[in-house]
Amino acid sequence: MPKQLGFLIDLNKCIGCHSCEFACKNENRLEEISFRRVLDLKQRGNVFAYLSLACNHCANPQCIRVCPEKCFRKLRNGIVLYDYVRCDGCQRCIGACPFKVPKYDPFTKKVNKCNLCYKRIRQGLKPACVSACIPEALQIINFNEPLPANCKKTIPSFAFIPLTNPSVRFLLPKETICFWLEDKEE
Repeated sequence: MPKQLGFLIDLNKCIGCHSCEFACKNENRLEEISFRRVLDLKQRGNVFAYLSLACNHCANPQCIRVCPEKCFRKLRNGIVLYDYVRCDGCQRCIGACPFKVPKYDPFTKKVNKCNLCYKRIRQGLKPACVSACIPEALQIINFNEPLPANCKKTIPSFAFIPLTNPSVRFLLPKETICFWLEDKEE
């Protein structure tokens, strides 16, 4: 059975340091856009977890279906590759992606997106974002192998969309514990 590579995001471990974002921008030499972004997940107005997202390398990517220039292709390992040279900047892929992952670069007037650091994976390395993740909150997993029993397809702020079947799963945050320092009366 072929691989379907994707991300496992452990919301217990992500500390919102943005190392994954910086590593992605550096690896891909990005100036105006960012493929990966870290979101604050809030509950009752307070941040309770951080969520690092990039392209989901969907099992059924809609970007492939709508691109008139055939810029996208899906590899046997599940990675959705993008051919920057063929892009005419029409942005149809942005409209078709329910996660709005492809980004329009106003400087180049073309669209671009995460390629899961395909060259690094071919060399046996992890994607730059995964390697840079200090608390190891990001992992690459094969969705055609048994997944951890406690991983989920959806969380608040990320809807699982069966049409695309995104290749991302989450380990949910444990209940937070708050400690309060009491004022001592003197």
